Amino acid sequence: MPESNQPALSREASGAFCPEDNQIALSGAAEGDLAGLRFAAKDVFDIAGTKTGNGHPDWLRTQEPADRTAPAVQRMLDAGADLVGKTIADELCYSLTGENYHYGTPVNVHDPRRVPGGSSSGSASATAAGLVDFALGTDCGGSVRVPASYCGLYGMRPTHGAVTAAGVVPFAPSLDCVGWFARDPDTFARVGKLLLPDDPPAEPVTRLLLAEDAFALLDPALRQAFAASIVQVEAAVAPTTPVTLAEDGLDQWSETFRTVQAGEIWASLGDWIEAVKPRFGPGVSERFAAAKLLDQDAIEAAKQRLAIRARLNGLLTPGAAILMPTVPRIAPLRNLAAAEVEVAYRHAAMNLLCCAGLAGLPQISLPLATHEGMPIGLSLLGPRGSDRALLAVAARLAPAPA
Repeated sequence: MPESNQPALSREASGAFCPEDNQIALSGAAEGDLAGLRFAAKDVFDIAGTKTGNGHPDWLRTQEPADRTAPAVQRMLDAGADLVGKTIADELCYSLTGENYHYGTPVNVHDPRRVPGGSSSGSASATAAGLVDFALGTDCGGSVRVPASYCGLYGMRPTHGAVTAAGVVPFAPSLDCVGWFARDPDTFARVGKLLLPDDPPAEPVTRLLLAEDAFALLDPALRQAFAASIVQVEAAVAPTTPVTLAEDGLDQWSETFRTVQAGEIWASLGDWIEAVKPRFGPGVSERFAAAKLLDQDAIEAAKQRLAIRARLNGLLTPGAAILMPTVPRIAPLRNLAAAEVEVAYRHAAMNLLCCAGLAGLPQISLPLATHEGMPIGLSLLGPRGSDRALLAVAARLAPAPA
């Protein structure tokens, strides 16, 4: 159970929840594995009888009420958890900062001057603030893993397709995943047990590969900040073996991801954008404009993706997991210029975040390290279908003190 159900911040002050005209609360079943727990759901999950907002008032205005509740949400309700509200997302989920031009920026309780990360910003903020015990989000390019790292949470991006995305607004379907956040490893594992399929168990993690090229992207002081947490994971599993993930460079992998993702995003959302002509904030507007202009680069990127997937699958034999930083920096300050965010944070982060998405692999961000008084996530990346094996490792690792 979480250490406390008392929020550290009021619901209103957190800025994590959707406005009242796009809000709902539902009681869970009287009994179940999650009875007594409270949760929130990112406003990309359908809730029967309500509109899904997708982080933008024009999206909310142009949608019809959902016919049914997304299965991922319904499973939580059926297990006894109470849904206390929908949470803010970045605009149409095309951002990693958590700053929403229309709805504001949910609070990062570790430092309110800094962003919480996105696009599952409200879900992470509400969980970190103690307003809920856990929350559902989605992860395409890092939208669970980034806010988990910035807010000091356990955050899961499962094997692609392991958790149904039915009833979730499509973004980039070959990359989209339903994920979740929790403050403690017990709640984190209990939610995963219900969301993940009852497949035959994968081999337990017995070998750790240290992604040297991933850690080489960090400033020396931040690399040192991870030292104790790496030792902690090694003590729980095994000594690490150094490896290089991308012999052609993680920046090349990131560019492949960007191209694949942008093509799928425009296919999913382009018609709506052309018809409605919504107003976007800085950064988001430029990304959608670039996605619209995508050309035959997508064909070459699809070929490159297959080679990247083969490389990672070759490294991640049964029983292995890769240890790597979730992102290369602590949470940035709010209201930075869009160009600075794009280069110093988003692009740098995607050099790390792209790996799981391109290969459809499960990844857990673990709140084991701090730097300059802020949390920073250390990640376990496993083979396809090793979700429960990764959760078993996470269960043995206590978070860093807040």
